[in-house]
Amino acid sequence: MTALFLSLCVCLALALSNAAPAHHDVMIKDAPEDERQSHPKGEELHDAKPDRCKGVEFDAITPDEKGNTFFFKGDHLWKGFVGSAELSSSIFKELDDYHHLGHVDAAFRMHHQDDASVHDHIYFFLDDKVFSFYNYTLEKGYPVEIQQEFPGIPSHLDAAVECPKGECITDSVLFFKGNETYSYDIKTKTVKKKMWTHLPNCTSAFRWLEHYYCFHGFNFTRFHPVSGEVTGTYPKDVRHYFMRCGEGFGHGGGARKLRCSEVKLHAVTTDDKGRSYAFHDAMYLRLDTHRDGSHRFPISRSWKEISGGVDAVFSYGDNMYIVQGSQVYIYKSAAHYTLIEGYPKPLKEELGIDGPVDAAFLCPKQDTVYFIQGQKMYEVDLAATPRVVKKEIPIPFPKIDAGLCDADGVKVFIGPEYYSYESPMILAMSRIKPIPQKISPEKFGCED
Repeated sequence: MTALFLSLCVCLALALSNAAPAHHDVMIKDAPEDERQSHPKGEELHDAKPDRCKGVEFDAITPDEKGNTFFFKGDHLWKGFVGSAELSSSIFKELDDYHHLGHVDAAFRMHHQDDASVHDHIYFFLDDKVFSFYNYTLEKGYPVEIQQEFPGIPSHLDAAVECPKGECITDSVLFFKGNETYSYDIKTKTVKKKMWTHLPNCTSAFRWLEHYYCFHGFNFTRFHPVSGEVTGTYPKDVRHYFMRCGEGFGHGGGARKLRCSEVKLHAVTTDDKGRSYAFHDAMYLRLDTHRDGSHRFPISRSWKEISGGVDAVFSYGDNMYIVQGSQVYIYKSAAHYTLIEGYPKPLKEELGIDGPVDAAFLCPKQDTVYFIQGQKMYEVDLAATPRVVKKEIPIPFPKIDAGLCDADGVKVFIGPEYYSYESPMILAMSRIKPIPQKISPEKFGCED
């Protein structure tokens, strides 16, 4: 967890592109209906350099093995959150050898850790062909027919997106064509066809931080990868969320990034699936997904019953405990968090301590949770029945905002700084504070 926290960075990398394929009868699908033209085979279309902020319908979206995300349009792409469009073949050079196939129909990054020969490879789909790239180099033997590599999947796809086990039932790929969705099991090579008529026809699809997005026009709709369910208010304009377009655009009305001096964590935890979270006011941040970027989300997005901020969070077994005031919520940790029936309950009834608390943490492979209130730390044995405070210990801090215990020891957070100790007992016995370390941009994505 420490390595994850220290390596956290905010780097949503997205790319877009817009140009026309050559050697095809094509339509300019971003133009108004009365301005669209058919271009005969062999006549190459030359457009001005595309501007992602003027509204672009993406052809394909995929991250690479390093976490850079590319958005494609025609034979152009954008790499990163900001920057100009460039030719796709400038990065994926072998695509130029097959330029007659036209734009990229769909793309995804394979997630299948059981097979290192395909895991993290990028797959591009062009008409009836599929290409496999790794480290921007075309793999030997490609391209091949889509049916050869993905039996049961049609050609001329609209979109594709990976879906790892835990988010889908097995490691899978979702393919989209019109209003039909094909769920492809990577291991068994079996296909289940679904009709998600409530979902717009996706021209591209993207998985980011365990959320799934269907892009259509210059809007997007978030959906559940198993059921296709759409919750919340959609569609939303891509330019407010997946690119930086200046005045008039921007998630949250263009709210500025937090300064590091303003950061005040309220909780930090890692669940049994290895997902690490930091909680700040009414928002949370994933700490273990820095490869693909990071972003603050409302707590209620993942823990629907929680309104506002939290006081403390810790994980025990496959449950996550969220303390808010004098109440405790217990969520089952699965692909998505589910509140256990009967909760919230009074903190005193569930854990034998009166709320509110300042912080809580649980060390790996231990049954004792440590609660901090003011200058006192309380031990509660989670394996005992009933659960009661078994020890009360003074600590050398008047007020702690959050606590974390991992394989490297205990960290206590106070404002934009944290202090490290080898164990909870050394924290309790220490009368000399260690040198504090500051939360930096690399650790939290804040600004100096």
